[in-house]
Amino acid sequence: MSDDFRTLLRAMFDAAVAAASPTVCLPPYLAKIAPPKGRTIVVGAGKAAASMAAAVEAHWQGPLEGLVVTRYEHGAPTKHIEVIEASHPVPDAAGREAAKRILQKVQGLSQDDLVLALISGGGSALMALPAEGVTLEEKQAVNKALLKSGANISEMNCVRKHLSAIKGGRLARAAAPARVVALMISDVPNDDLSVIASGPTVPDPTTREDALAVIAKYKIDAPAAVLAHLQKSGCETPKPGDAIFENVQNILVATPQGSLDAAAAVAKSAGFTPCILGDLEGESRDVALVHAGIAKQIALHGQPFAPPVAIISGGETTVTVRGKGRGGRDAEFLLGLTLALEGFGGVSAIACDTDGIDGSEDNAGAIMTADSFERAKQAGVDLKTFFANNDAYTAFEKLGDLVVTKPTRTNVNDFRAILVPKRA
Repeated sequence: MSDDFRTLLRAMFDAAVAAASPTVCLPPYLAKIAPPKGRTIVVGAGKAAASMAAAVEAHWQGPLEGLVVTRYEHGAPTKHIEVIEASHPVPDAAGREAAKRILQKVQGLSQDDLVLALISGGGSALMALPAEGVTLEEKQAVNKALLKSGANISEMNCVRKHLSAIKGGRLARAAAPARVVALMISDVPNDDLSVIASGPTVPDPTTREDALAVIAKYKIDAPAAVLAHLQKSGCETPKPGDAIFENVQNILVATPQGSLDAAAAVAKSAGFTPCILGDLEGESRDVALVHAGIAKQIALHGQPFAPPVAIISGGETTVTVRGKGRGGRDAEFLLGLTLALEGFGGVSAIACDTDGIDGSEDNAGAIMTADSFERAKQAGVDLKTFFANNDAYTAFEKLGDLVVTKPTRTNVNDFRAILVPKRA
């Protein structure tokens, strides 16, 4: 039965990823975009940028040209749109140069031209063009500190936008007066367009004061040049109502909810009642405790649904790093869940990032089976020690339960599923 549940969990994850594949989600929207009288310039950034570019080339009617930037090893073959690979989650020089060239490509256009922007999660770090007066090294330092601080994606991107020359609506400003159509794959809670890749084509409702507040909240030791830049009114981003957005259209082509629905359909076909919790935020280990509580309530009391039930959730949790181990937020969540369900048999689970990379490791996430805790005990693997050291990767590696997919070339954030069968 354990192998059956393992197979079902993996099938649910695969369905979630497939629902957000650019080859599936882009063509219906491309068919609705009227070709321009002038040029079509394709630009973009994110973990799905290369596969989105390939889908555009396969379905666009008419000439096009352009440049997109994606994460290392996330490239895809294209003929007319150049693909550059750069570093994520900490930006590097390759991403800086790509962003500079993207900005150059959209300047000097006319009202007869079209800028087709392909935006997906990860684009904020990949398209890193520091604002004037801020160096790449200074931006890297702030980025690294934010990643370890426990700040959520909205808070991180607020800071990133105000330290950027291209994000927070500035790409749209550079492209004016050309028509801009942004096709976006969401990886953020509530599908906030201004947060996806730090909203390069979207008005920014946050302010430089908000960015300073985030730095203060998490006690970020920001370089002096960064703080000086944020003190200047000139660093402010274009706001809602700005005339530059009158000829800009931002379209969601894939969302986390769509992927959760696809996974739910797989669970339902296997006889499990889907219980979708939606997009969640918070510390991975805290979210794990909540999920464990729900699983126990279902198993013991049949609330809110009688088992068999598949608890499904997405979103983006965070990890405040205190140890020196390996592991992203999904493995951290799953190890926390395993510990919270110690002695409570029957439950299996999976937690993976839909981009195929959990944090900065080579796995998408991991699987927990009903006997994971007991297997760890028999193998001499002290799960509590690994958890305390933020070393979930090593724990699941020792159990043989890592999920390795390689890059999926899409990104709708985390996927979590817990199977609660009928108790014997």
